[in-house]
Parts: sequence; structure tokens; C-alpha cells
Amino acid sequence: MKIDDIRVAILRIEGTNCEQESFDAFKRLGANPEFVHLKQVLGIDCNMDEKRDFFDYQCIMIPGGFSAGDYIRAGAIFAARIKSKLQQTLVDFVKQEYPILGICNGFQVLTELGLLPGTDEIMSAIPKACLNINDSNRFECRPSLLKHENNGTCVFTSAIPKGDIRLIPSAHAEGKLLFPLDKQEAYLKALEENDQIVFRYVDPDGNYAGYPWNPNGSISNIAGICNRNGNVFGMMPHPERTFFKHQHPDWTAHELQNNTGDGKAVFESVLSYIQKTF
Repeated sequence: MKIDDIRVAILRIEGTNCEQESFDAFKRLGANPEFVHLKQVLGIDCNMDEKRDFFDYQCIMIPGGFSAGDYIRAGAIFAARIKSKLQQTLVDFVKQEYPILGICNGFQVLTELGLLPGTDEIMSAIPKACLNINDSNRFECRPSLLKHENNGTCVFTSAIPKGDIRLIPSAHAEGKLLFPLDKQEAYLKALEENDQIVFRYVDPDGNYAGYPWNPNGSISNIAGICNRNGNVFGMMPHPERTFFKHQHPDWTAHELQNNTGDGKAVFESVLSYIQKTF
């Protein structure tokens, strides 16, 4: 598939944000992104020519923000609306190896949908993980250092060497990844064995560290995970905000060189995967 034939749905409802940065990231690389409101996929409050189907696209992205005001739990209402009518379509989309990306609020939506952690099934009937309130009990907006831990399962990070440390900004109030306490060790073991842990928070020396390097208290310093097949990926920090090097907070202390930011590779990786697979 040619890159300019790749269609990406940037899925949104009231309260989502970062849509434009996400759109621009795919567009700059030559893909064909489109803003798609959930109502267009549900087929409500829209004209016939405005209706869309998930299978109109080769990739779905759920961006950051505070969808539906994050009432009940972050991402819960967005996920419930999707699951109400589109559950089987979404399962089929994942089964056919199309990729889905959730960043920040999008990661929260993917856990509420039951698509993540995805250790033993495509979509669980009830959530098996959640993104809870940060340990600091406040919104954290800061540069985060992420170590790439994946061995090759995740299609969104294939262009990033294992062990590479990337500066990706965090901006969230509910980013603490949690599993049921009685099954926590089992989930962590499964994630490790299945190569589903993609990014972990580290300090400038590459060591796993607590606050402020881990901005939320996430278990095992996890910043991003994928499903077992690697085509559903959620992460809390925002790679679309460091597409260019000049978006890094310390860019004046370093040469821009080719002006490639640390988040660009996430979008390059998935587009490369789509080109090779479809």
C-alpha cells in the first residue's frame, strides 16, 4: 500500500483534544488522516454522506483530552458509547490486524473498552485495568523520559531501538496504571512474557525511578503497553507533541540536526507496518 493511500481516523467526541497535533503527525508523513466524530461511525445526527465505518480506514487513533468531561472515570463514557453499538466491528478490526492507537485519554479509553491489556483475549467484557488518579493527586504536565522495552511485538515502535530513551511529555491527572490487586503479579508476568510492555518511565540515567520521573505512580513504571498481537497500543505521554526536535524543552542546548523529535518514530512505525501488511 502506498503511504498516501493510508487513511487514519482521528476519533473524537466532546472533550477530546490534541486532535490537530495527531492529524498533523500523520499528514506530515504523507498519510491521509481524517477527523471522525463518533456520531459519524454510530450513524446518528449526521447526513448519509457524513457516515463512516471503521473499515474505511487502515488505522484508528483515539487522541488525548477529557472526553465527556472524564465523568465516572477517565475514558469510561467514550468507551461505553463505542461498545454500545460497535463492539463486534472493533473486535473484527483488531482481528484483521489493523492498528489502533490510544494516547493519554485514548489509552484510558482502550482500557475501559477492554482492548488493553489484552493478554488473553481481544476485548474483555469488563475492564481488566484502569488508569487511576496520579499519586500526587493533581494534574501533572512535565517532560517524561521513556525507555523502550519492547522486543518487536508492538507495531507502533518498530523504528525505535530497544533500550532507547525518549523524551515524551506527559499531561494527565489519571495516568496510574493499575490491575486488580489480587491479580497484579499475574498480569505483570503475562505482560512481560508476551512482550507487551512498550515504555517505562526512567530518570536521566536510564534507571527506573519514582516521582517526578514517574509522574503518576504507575505500577512497574509502565508508561505504555500493547495487546498480545502488538496492533493495539496505549501510552500516557504524548508523542505527537515532540514530532519535531524544536518542541523539546531543551532544544536550544542541542543542535537541531534534522529536527526529528523523539515522538515522530511512533507514527513512522505504524505507517511502515500498514504499508507492508495491507
